[in-house]
Order: sequence, then C-alpha cells, then structure tokens
Amino acid sequence: MYRQGDVLIVPLEESAVPPHLLEATGELRDARGRLVLALGEVTGHAHAVPGPGRLIREGGVFGPMLLHLPEGGRVVHEEHATIPLPQGWFRVVRQREYAPGAVRIVAD
Repeated sequence: MYRQGDVLIVPLEESAVPPHLLEATGELRDARGRLVLALGEVTGHAHAVPGPGRLIREGGVFGPMLLHLPEGGRVVHEEHATIPLPQGWFRVVRQREYAPGAVRIVAD
C-alpha cells in the first residue's frame, strides 16, 4: 500500500479488476498531461501521475478509482515526496471525514 497525503493507493491483482473495466478508456488528462488522482481544493496542488497509464472512476464522488500503469509510474505532488509505483493495477481511495450531517472528501 502507498499513501500520499489524503490519497491511498492499493495494489490490485488484475483478476480483481471487473472485466468491463479492463479495456475502459479512462479519464482525460489535465492541461499538464497528468492523470489527477486528487486536486487540492484549498491549495490547487494535485496528487497526479505524469506518465503513461489510465485512471478509471467507479461511480460518484465517493467511488474509488482504478489506476492502470502498464509500465509503472510515479505519483507526484508539490508538497509531498514522489512515490514510485510498479507496473500493474491499483485502487485509489480518497480519505473521507465526517462533518455533522454529512460525509465528505477531505479538503487538501
């Protein structure tokens, strides 16, 4: 498992990836060409993967995301150390917090 701030990245066996997602196109990249795992609402900084790969959302703002890195990669952020990742599939989960009357994604 890997953690960078409020983002948790968990390795997955390919057999655990739902078959319909194996060939999914994935998310578009931002203006800098990165796959953004989480964008800081407060700072504007991003947890992002700058290299080859796909990011697939599994429904809704609270739904986890799947990250596929066919060649490995790295997660970068302006205020955290870079995390190298091996090739493979990963589940990306944003940390949540409880506020009276609601559950929300942690603001970065």
